Amino acid sequence: MLADKDRIFRNLYGRHDWGLEGARLRGAWDGTKAILEKGRDGIVNDVKASGLRGRGGAGFPTGLKWSFMPKQVGDRPHYLVVNADESEPGTCKDREIMRHDPHLFIEGCLIAGFAMACHTCFIYVRGEFIRERENLQAAVDQAYEAKLIGKDNVHGWDYDIVVHHGAGAYICGEETALLESLEGKKGQPRLKPPFPANMGLYGCPTTVNNVESIAVVPDIMRRGAAWFAGIGRPNNTGTKLFCISGHVNQPCTVEEAMGIPLRELIEKHAGGVRGGWDNLLAVIPGGSSMPIVPASQCVPLPMDFDGTKDVKSALGTAAVIVMDKSTDIIRAVARISYFYKHESCGQCTPCREGMGWMWRVLTRMAEGRAHKREIDMLMEVTQQIEGHTICAFGDGAAWPVQGLLRHFRPEIERRIDEYAANPHPDPIAVAAE
Repeated sequence: MLADKDRIFRNLYGRHDWGLEGARLRGAWDGTKAILEKGRDGIVNDVKASGLRGRGGAGFPTGLKWSFMPKQVGDRPHYLVVNADESEPGTCKDREIMRHDPHLFIEGCLIAGFAMACHTCFIYVRGEFIRERENLQAAVDQAYEAKLIGKDNVHGWDYDIVVHHGAGAYICGEETALLESLEGKKGQPRLKPPFPANMGLYGCPTTVNNVESIAVVPDIMRRGAAWFAGIGRPNNTGTKLFCISGHVNQPCTVEEAMGIPLRELIEKHAGGVRGGWDNLLAVIPGGSSMPIVPASQCVPLPMDFDGTKDVKSALGTAAVIVMDKSTDIIRAVARISYFYKHESCGQCTPCREGMGWMWRVLTRMAEGRAHKREIDMLMEVTQQIEGHTICAFGDGAAWPVQGLLRHFRPEIERRIDEYAANPHPDPIAVAAE
C-alpha cells in the first residue's frame, strides 16, 4: 500500500481547510518561484522523467504532450485548457480535487502554463458540478488576491485563470469537442489533424490536460521526478486516484500506488465485495467505457495501464465498478449502451446509427427475445463502429459490448434458449395492439 508520506492529495476527504491558508499548511505554493526558475525545458524534462501519463483516460505521456507545443511564441498566444468535464460514469476523482484541494490544482496550472509559455488557462468544469465550481472559483479569487497569479504576481509570470462552466454534455469531455464548446459552438469533436498543439482554442496552440494530471505536477517538481518514478511499475509510475463503486461494502475514492492488485485495492479500501470475494461476477476497471473483466481474470490484476491491457481492458479513469453475482450483466451493459446512445453527438454515421442499434439488440438479448446469430452480428457491428469515427466515443461505447460478448456469451445463449422454450408476449407489441 502507498505510504502516507507519499500521498499527494492530503485533503481528499475534505477534513481540513480547502482554502489558501489550509493549502499552504499542506505544502501548496511552497517554492513555486524556484520551480519556475528551472525554465520551460527543465520543467518539461522533469515531468518526462517522472513517467507521468495522462490521468484522464488515454494515458498519453504528459511531458511529451507538453513538448509538442511550439518553442517560440509567434503572433498567436498559447493556451492551457484543463478538462474538468468529468462525465465518465463511475468516475468521481477530479471533483474531489476541485472541492477539497483546489490550490494544489491551481498551482499546477501555473507551472504547466509556464512550461508551455501560456499566459492564460481555461478550466472547463462539468455542468452538474456546482459546489466544485464554487470552491474552485473561490480558490482562484484567493490566488489572485494573494498575487500568486494574475498580472505582476510574485512568481514573475503573468498568468490568468478562467473558470468556465459547461452545460453537462458527456461528449465535451473529448478534448476537441471541449474546445468547440469553449468557443461557444456546438460540442462536436473536430477532425485531426490539425492537432490542438498547432491549432486549438481560437486557432491558437493549445494543450488540453486532465485535472489530476495537472494537480500532481507541483509535488513532482518539489519532491523530484525520481520520487514519482519510484512508485509503481516501469511505464506505469506514480500515485493514482481510484474510484471504487458498485457492489462493495464501502464505496470510496482513494489515492494508491499504480499497479496495486485489484483484490487488494477493493479489500483494503472498499471493505471487500458484498457477500465476499467469491460472490464477484465482474469488474469494469476504468469507467463504463472500458471492457468488462470477469471474476476469473481479476486475480492477479495489477491496476495500471499495462496490467489492464493484458486482460483486454484498459485503466481509463481508474473508476472501478464492481458487480456481484446478483447483477443481470446483459441488462447492465444494455443500460450502459443506452447512456452512450443518449450522449452521442450524432456527427458520425457509425456512432449515430450504431449506438441505438446496439442498445435495442442488447435490450432484446436481456429478455431472451433475440436469435443466436445476432450475437456474432452484434460483435461485427461493434467492430464497424470502433476506429471508424472522428473521436474515441464510438470505441468507448463499443468496448463494453465487446467485453460482454467475449466473456458472457453462454449467459446470452442460455437466456435465448429459455425464452424459446417458454416464449411470452412482447410487452411493447402488446401495448401497440
